[in-house]
Amino acid sequence: MHVPRGEKSAPGPAAEPEPEPRSATPPKVSSFLGKAAYVVGPGTAVIGLLYYFGSVYTDAYYASFGVPPADLQLSVQAYLAKSPDAVFGPVWFLLVCGLVVLLVLGRIGHVLARPGNERRRRTVCWWFLGVGLVMAMLGFPLFFGYRIPNPLPASWWGTEYVPILVVALGATLAFYAVQQRLQRSAVDSARRDETAERMWAAGGALLIGLLAMSLFFGMTRYVADSGQTDAWRAIEGGHAGSLPVVVYSRIPLTHDAKDIAYRDVGTAKGPYRHQYTGFRLLAKSPSRFYLVSYASRYADHLTVVLPDDDTVRVELTSPAVT
Repeated sequence: MHVPRGEKSAPGPAAEPEPEPRSATPPKVSSFLGKAAYVVGPGTAVIGLLYYFGSVYTDAYYASFGVPPADLQLSVQAYLAKSPDAVFGPVWFLLVCGLVVLLVLGRIGHVLARPGNERRRRTVCWWFLGVGLVMAMLGFPLFFGYRIPNPLPASWWGTEYVPILVVALGATLAFYAVQQRLQRSAVDSARRDETAERMWAAGGALLIGLLAMSLFFGMTRYVADSGQTDAWRAIEGGHAGSLPVVVYSRIPLTHDAKDIAYRDVGTAKGPYRHQYTGFRLLAKSPSRFYLVSYASRYADHLTVVLPDDDTVRVELTSPAVT
Protein backbone atom coordinates (compact mmCIF):
# COMPACT_ATOMS: atom_id res chain seq x y z
CA MET A 1 0.00 0.00 0.00
CA HIS A 2 1.30 3.46 -0.95
CA VAL A 3 1.66 5.94 1.92
CA PRO A 4 1.75 9.65 0.98
CA ARG A 5 4.77 11.62 1.99
CA GLY A 6 4.40 13.27 5.36
CA GLU A 7 1.86 10.81 6.66
CA LYS A 8 2.68 8.05 9.08
CA SER A 9 1.39 4.56 8.74
CA ALA A 10 -0.51 2.94 11.60
CA PRO A 11 1.70 0.86 13.76
CA GLY A 12 1.22 -2.81 13.07
CA PRO A 13 1.88 -5.78 15.29
CA ALA A 14 5.51 -6.27 16.19
CA ALA A 15 7.20 -9.00 14.28
CA GLU A 16 7.89 -12.00 16.49
CA PRO A 17 11.40 -13.36 16.36
CA GLU A 18 11.70 -16.60 14.57
CA PRO A 19 12.28 -19.53 16.93
CA GLU A 20 15.68 -21.06 16.83
CA PRO A 21 15.74 -24.38 15.10
CA ARG A 22 15.76 -27.25 17.55
CA SER A 23 17.72 -30.36 17.16
CA ALA A 24 15.64 -33.20 15.83
CA THR A 25 17.32 -35.76 18.08
CA PRO A 26 18.08 -35.25 21.81
CA PRO A 27 21.68 -35.53 22.90
CA LYS A 28 22.59 -39.16 23.43
CA VAL A 29 25.33 -38.47 25.95
CA SER A 30 22.99 -37.09 28.62
CA SER A 31 20.47 -39.90 28.16
CA PHE A 32 23.22 -42.50 28.40
CA LEU A 33 24.62 -40.94 31.58
CA GLY A 34 21.14 -40.79 33.06
CA LYS A 35 20.56 -44.47 32.41
CA ALA A 36 24.01 -45.37 33.67
CA ALA A 37 23.36 -43.49 36.92
CA TYR A 38 20.38 -45.74 37.65
CA VAL A 39 22.64 -48.79 37.34
CA VAL A 40 25.95 -47.57 38.76
CA GLY A 41 24.46 -45.86 41.82
CA PRO A 42 22.60 -48.85 43.33
CA GLY A 43 25.35 -51.21 42.16
CA THR A 44 28.01 -49.20 43.96
CA ALA A 45 25.92 -49.15 47.14
CA VAL A 46 25.40 -52.93 46.99
CA ILE A 47 29.11 -53.58 46.45
CA GLY A 48 29.96 -51.24 49.32
CA LEU A 49 27.58 -53.07 51.65
CA LEU A 50 28.92 -56.47 50.58
CA TYR A 51 32.46 -55.28 51.20
CA TYR A 52 31.54 -53.94 54.63
CA PHE A 53 29.72 -57.07 55.75
CA GLY A 54 32.48 -59.26 54.32
CA SER A 55 35.09 -57.36 56.31
CA VAL A 56 32.98 -57.59 59.50
CA TYR A 57 32.59 -61.36 59.05
CA THR A 58 36.27 -61.94 58.24
CA ASP A 59 37.53 -59.77 61.09
CA ALA A 60 35.24 -61.51 63.60
CA TYR A 61 36.27 -64.95 62.29
CA TYR A 62 40.02 -64.43 62.57
CA ALA A 63 39.75 -62.41 65.78
CA SER A 64 38.25 -65.53 67.38
CA PHE A 65 41.61 -67.23 66.78
CA GLY A 66 43.60 -64.27 68.08
CA VAL A 67 44.79 -63.33 64.60
CA PRO A 68 44.97 -59.57 63.90
CA PRO A 69 42.85 -59.08 60.76
CA ALA A 70 44.97 -56.13 59.63
CA ASP A 71 48.04 -58.38 59.54
CA LEU A 72 46.49 -60.57 56.84
CA GLN A 73 46.15 -57.68 54.37
CA LEU A 74 43.25 -59.30 52.55
CA SER A 75 42.14 -57.90 49.20
CA VAL A 76 38.79 -56.36 48.35
CA GLN A 77 37.92 -59.50 46.35
CA ALA A 78 38.57 -61.66 49.41
CA TYR A 79 36.17 -59.60 51.51
CA LEU A 80 33.52 -59.66 48.79
CA ALA A 81 33.85 -63.44 48.46
CA LYS A 82 33.09 -63.87 52.17
CA SER A 83 29.98 -61.68 52.23
CA PRO A 84 27.36 -63.81 50.36
CA ASP A 85 27.42 -66.67 52.87
CA ALA A 86 27.30 -64.21 55.76
CA VAL A 87 24.36 -62.08 54.56
CA PHE A 88 22.22 -64.64 52.71
CA GLY A 89 20.37 -65.85 55.82
CA PRO A 90 19.38 -62.46 57.28
CA VAL A 91 18.57 -60.96 53.88
CA TRP A 92 16.28 -63.88 53.05
CA PHE A 93 14.61 -63.57 56.47
CA LEU A 94 14.12 -59.81 56.14
CA LEU A 95 12.71 -60.14 52.62
CA VAL A 96 10.17 -62.71 53.77
CA CYS A 97 9.19 -60.60 56.79
CA GLY A 98 8.97 -57.49 54.62
CA LEU A 99 6.72 -59.28 52.13
CA VAL A 100 4.40 -60.45 54.91
CA VAL A 101 4.23 -56.97 56.46
CA LEU A 102 3.53 -55.34 53.08
CA LEU A 103 0.75 -57.81 52.29
CA VAL A 104 -0.88 -57.29 55.68
CA LEU A 105 -0.63 -53.50 55.54
CA GLY A 106 -1.80 -53.48 51.94
CA ARG A 107 -4.88 -55.49 52.88
CA ILE A 108 -5.60 -53.14 55.79
CA GLY A 109 -5.25 -50.12 53.53
CA HIS A 110 -7.57 -51.68 50.95
CA VAL A 111 -10.26 -52.27 53.57
CA LEU A 112 -9.93 -48.79 55.07
CA ALA A 113 -10.16 -47.15 51.62
CA ARG A 114 -13.74 -48.33 51.16
CA PRO A 115 -16.49 -45.70 51.36
CA GLY A 116 -17.79 -45.05 54.85
CA ASN A 117 -14.56 -46.07 56.61
CA GLU A 118 -13.09 -42.57 56.94
CA ARG A 119 -13.48 -42.41 60.70
CA ARG A 120 -12.17 -45.94 61.15
CA ARG A 121 -9.24 -45.20 58.87
CA ARG A 122 -8.28 -42.15 60.91
CA THR A 123 -8.50 -44.13 64.16
CA VAL A 124 -6.39 -47.00 62.81
CA CYS A 125 -3.73 -44.63 61.50
CA TRP A 126 -3.42 -42.85 64.84
CA TRP A 127 -3.18 -46.21 66.61
CA PHE A 128 -0.48 -47.37 64.18
CA LEU A 129 1.44 -44.14 64.69
CA GLY A 130 1.27 -44.34 68.48
CA VAL A 131 2.04 -48.06 68.73
CA GLY A 132 4.88 -47.73 66.23
CA LEU A 133 6.55 -44.90 68.11
CA VAL A 134 6.14 -46.70 71.44
CA MET A 135 7.69 -49.88 69.98
CA ALA A 136 10.63 -47.90 68.64
CA MET A 137 11.18 -46.15 71.98
CA LEU A 138 10.86 -49.34 74.02
CA GLY A 139 13.26 -51.17 71.74
CA PHE A 140 16.08 -48.68 72.12
CA PRO A 141 16.98 -49.45 75.78
CA LEU A 142 17.27 -53.15 74.94
CA PHE A 143 18.87 -52.20 71.64
CA PHE A 144 21.78 -50.51 73.38
CA GLY A 145 21.99 -52.96 76.29
CA TYR A 146 20.77 -50.86 79.19
CA ARG A 147 20.10 -52.71 82.43
CA ILE A 148 16.30 -52.77 82.60
CA PRO A 149 13.91 -55.65 83.31
CA ASN A 150 14.03 -57.78 80.17
CA PRO A 151 10.94 -59.93 79.52
CA LEU A 152 12.65 -61.68 76.63
CA PRO A 153 14.14 -65.16 77.04
CA ALA A 154 17.76 -65.31 78.10
CA SER A 155 19.14 -66.40 74.76
CA TRP A 156 21.26 -64.83 72.09
CA TRP A 157 18.20 -64.43 69.85
CA GLY A 158 16.04 -62.81 72.53
CA THR A 159 18.66 -60.40 73.81
CA GLU A 160 20.34 -59.48 70.51
CA TYR A 161 17.88 -59.48 67.65
CA VAL A 162 14.31 -59.22 68.93
CA PRO A 163 14.81 -55.59 70.13
CA ILE A 164 16.18 -54.70 66.70
CA LEU A 165 13.17 -56.25 64.98
CA VAL A 166 10.85 -54.45 67.42
CA VAL A 167 12.39 -51.10 66.46
CA ALA A 168 12.16 -51.95 62.74
CA LEU A 169 8.52 -53.04 63.00
CA GLY A 170 7.61 -49.95 65.02
CA ALA A 171 9.23 -47.68 62.43
CA THR A 172 7.34 -49.51 59.68
CA LEU A 173 3.96 -49.09 61.38
CA ALA A 174 4.57 -45.41 62.10
CA PHE A 175 5.71 -44.80 58.51
CA TYR A 176 2.56 -46.52 57.22
CA ALA A 177 0.44 -44.14 59.31
CA VAL A 178 2.35 -41.14 57.95
CA GLN A 179 1.86 -42.33 54.37
CA GLN A 180 -1.87 -42.74 54.95
CA ARG A 181 -2.02 -39.22 56.34
CA LEU A 182 -0.17 -37.76 53.34
CA GLN A 183 -2.29 -39.65 50.82
CA ARG A 184 -5.50 -38.49 52.44
CA SER A 185 -4.32 -34.89 52.48
CA ALA A 186 -3.50 -35.09 48.77
CA VAL A 187 -7.08 -36.20 48.05
CA ASP A 188 -8.75 -33.65 50.35
CA SER A 189 -7.18 -30.46 49.00
CA ALA A 190 -9.65 -28.20 50.90
CA ARG A 191 -8.13 -29.17 54.26
CA ARG A 192 -4.53 -29.27 53.08
CA ASP A 193 -1.92 -27.41 55.14
CA GLU A 194 1.44 -27.01 53.41
CA THR A 195 3.37 -26.54 56.65
CA ALA A 196 1.81 -29.62 58.22
CA GLU A 197 2.44 -31.62 55.07
CA ARG A 198 6.12 -30.77 55.13
CA MET A 199 6.35 -31.78 58.79
CA TRP A 200 4.64 -35.10 58.13
CA ALA A 201 6.92 -35.74 55.15
CA ALA A 202 10.00 -34.97 57.26
CA GLY A 203 8.72 -37.35 59.93
CA GLY A 204 8.30 -40.07 57.32
CA ALA A 205 11.89 -39.53 56.15
CA LEU A 206 13.15 -39.83 59.73
CA LEU A 207 11.20 -43.06 60.18
CA ILE A 208 12.75 -44.48 57.01
CA GLY A 209 16.17 -43.56 58.38
CA LEU A 210 15.33 -45.24 61.70
CA LEU A 211 14.22 -48.38 59.87
CA ALA A 212 17.38 -48.47 57.75
CA MET A 213 19.62 -47.83 60.76
CA SER A 214 18.06 -50.59 62.84
CA LEU A 215 18.27 -53.13 60.01
CA PHE A 216 21.87 -52.15 59.25
CA PHE A 217 22.86 -52.45 62.90
CA GLY A 218 21.10 -55.79 63.20
CA MET A 219 22.81 -57.11 60.06
CA THR A 220 26.19 -56.03 61.41
CA ARG A 221 25.60 -57.86 64.69
CA TYR A 222 24.39 -60.98 62.91
CA VAL A 223 27.37 -61.08 60.54
CA ALA A 224 29.82 -60.63 63.42
CA ASP A 225 28.11 -63.40 65.39
CA SER A 226 28.21 -65.62 62.29
CA GLY A 227 31.96 -65.14 62.01
CA GLN A 228 32.48 -66.13 65.64
CA THR A 229 30.11 -69.10 65.33
CA ASP A 230 31.86 -70.38 62.20
CA ALA A 231 35.20 -70.08 63.97
CA TRP A 232 33.85 -72.13 66.87
CA ARG A 233 32.53 -74.77 64.47
CA ALA A 234 35.86 -74.93 62.66
CA ILE A 235 37.68 -75.49 65.96
CA GLU A 236 35.25 -78.15 67.16
CA GLY A 237 35.43 -79.86 63.76
CA GLY A 238 39.19 -80.19 63.88
CA HIS A 239 39.73 -77.63 61.12
CA ALA A 240 38.64 -80.16 58.53
CA GLY A 241 38.36 -77.43 55.91
CA SER A 242 41.95 -76.20 56.38
CA LEU A 243 44.97 -77.58 54.58
CA PRO A 244 47.29 -79.85 56.60
CA VAL A 245 50.90 -78.66 56.62
CA VAL A 246 54.26 -80.15 57.51
CA VAL A 247 56.69 -77.78 59.18
CA TYR A 248 60.46 -78.17 58.81
CA SER A 249 62.60 -76.00 61.04
CA ARG A 250 66.28 -75.33 61.50
CA ILE A 251 65.88 -75.24 65.26
CA PRO A 252 63.41 -77.00 67.58
CA LEU A 253 60.11 -75.14 67.91
CA THR A 254 58.67 -74.28 71.29
CA HIS A 255 54.88 -74.48 71.29
CA ASP A 256 51.95 -75.78 73.35
CA ALA A 257 49.80 -77.07 70.50
CA LYS A 258 48.05 -80.37 71.18
CA ASP A 259 49.03 -83.68 69.51
CA ILE A 260 51.74 -82.32 67.21
CA ALA A 261 54.11 -85.08 66.16
CA TYR A 262 57.82 -84.31 66.13
CA ARG A 263 60.57 -86.17 64.28
CA ASP A 264 64.23 -85.46 63.72
CA VAL A 265 64.86 -86.40 60.08
CA GLY A 266 68.61 -85.83 60.34
CA THR A 267 70.38 -84.45 57.30
CA ALA A 268 67.78 -85.77 54.81
CA LYS A 269 66.16 -82.33 54.60
CA GLY A 270 69.38 -80.39 54.81
CA PRO A 271 69.40 -77.83 57.60
CA TYR A 272 65.61 -78.26 58.11
CA ARG A 273 65.91 -81.43 60.18
CA HIS A 274 63.13 -80.80 62.73
CA GLN A 275 59.81 -82.02 61.30
CA TYR A 276 56.37 -81.27 62.82
CA THR A 277 53.12 -82.81 61.59
CA GLY A 278 49.58 -82.27 62.80
CA PHE A 279 49.37 -78.58 62.02
CA ARG A 280 46.76 -77.05 59.77
CA LEU A 281 47.11 -73.74 57.99
CA LEU A 282 44.68 -71.18 59.40
CA ALA A 283 45.90 -68.10 57.55
CA LYS A 284 48.95 -66.67 55.83
CA SER A 285 50.06 -63.07 56.07
CA PRO A 286 52.93 -61.54 54.10
CA SER A 287 55.32 -62.24 56.98
CA ARG A 288 53.75 -64.96 59.15
CA PHE A 289 52.13 -68.37 59.15
CA TYR A 290 49.18 -68.91 61.48
CA LEU A 291 48.89 -72.60 62.32
CA VAL A 292 46.47 -74.59 64.47
CA SER A 293 46.37 -78.18 65.67
CA TYR A 294 43.78 -80.54 64.21
CA ALA A 295 43.29 -82.12 67.66
CA SER A 296 42.64 -78.95 69.63
CA ARG A 297 39.15 -77.93 70.71
CA TYR A 298 37.67 -74.67 71.89
CA ALA A 299 38.63 -75.19 75.55
CA ASP A 300 42.34 -75.68 74.80
CA HIS A 301 42.63 -73.98 71.43
CA LEU A 302 45.60 -71.80 70.55
CA THR A 303 47.21 -70.45 67.40
CA VAL A 304 50.89 -70.99 66.65
CA VAL A 305 52.59 -68.12 64.81
CA LEU A 306 55.69 -68.86 62.73
CA PRO A 307 57.76 -66.30 60.83
CA ASP A 308 57.94 -66.58 57.09
CA ASP A 309 61.73 -66.52 56.81
CA ASP A 310 64.59 -68.91 56.22
CA THR A 311 64.31 -70.50 59.68
CA VAL A 312 61.26 -72.61 58.77
CA ARG A 313 59.83 -74.25 55.68
CA VAL A 314 56.14 -75.06 55.45
CA GLU A 315 54.86 -77.72 53.08
CA LEU A 316 51.22 -77.93 52.07
CA THR A 317 49.94 -81.51 51.91
CA SER A 318 46.80 -83.28 50.78
CA PRO A 319 43.68 -82.87 52.96
CA ALA A 320 43.71 -86.63 53.45
CA VAL A 321 47.01 -86.37 55.34
CA THR A 322 46.69 -85.48 59.03
